[in-house]
Amino acid sequence: MATRKVARDWRQGRMEFAFDCAMPDQPARPAHPELLPPAQMPRRSKGGSQRGRIALWHSVAHIEFVAIDLALDMAGRFGAEMGRDFVSDFLWVAADEAMHFALLDRKLRTMGSYYGALPAHDGLWQAAHETRHDVAARLAIVPMMLEARGLDVTPAMTDRVRALGDENGARILERILDDEIRHVRFGTKHFGELCRTNDESPQEIWQILVRKHFHGALKPPFNDSARAAAGLSRDFRAGIV
Repeated sequence: MATRKVARDWRQGRMEFAFDCAMPDQPARPAHPELLPPAQMPRRSKGGSQRGRIALWHSVAHIEFVAIDLALDMAGRFGAEMGRDFVSDFLWVAADEAMHFALLDRKLRTMGSYYGALPAHDGLWQAAHETRHDVAARLAIVPMMLEARGLDVTPAMTDRVRALGDENGARILERILDDEIRHVRFGTKHFGELCRTNDESPQEIWQILVRKHFHGALKPPFNDSARAAAGLSRDFRAGIV
């Protein structure tokens, strides 16, 4: 609710375009969930047990929770440099992520659980922290890499959830996918504008930044239709995959 109020206040002209407070290196966190290194996370069952389903929805809820901070940090850390449209776009993203989290938290509660009941990992914020000094790197890694991977994996997840008879869960994932296409498109748009201002190729600069800052492998599946709608053509990953 606080995030959505920030976005609403900005949209209605109740917030100044002022950046006189330094952004924290680490956002405030609730006492739970316990945050573990990715390698120490317990394996999630791929079956259809209630415990496995709760673990799945908890992991998605955690991604959306951290995504709120990622969007707010993008606006607050780089807004002065990038301008009003940039702030507007990423506050819109933050409001979307807050709404996604609310849907997922409510779903967990209908299943007899809640966000924070299981451990989670902090890999998403680590990627943000590493790129805190470079807006181009942040755009390349967070919306154009990590969020774009969400476009790739969500359709198969939706099919699995629907096959288990969870139509409500499938609709939530479809809503998230639709919104995430726009989020990735915001990242691609501002990254492209930044590169063109510097007379650089967006595809070439993206590949350089991914090789430097992304600690993982980019591998199939790729949702090329969703990526294209978000402005990420296949030539971005040429030479990376």
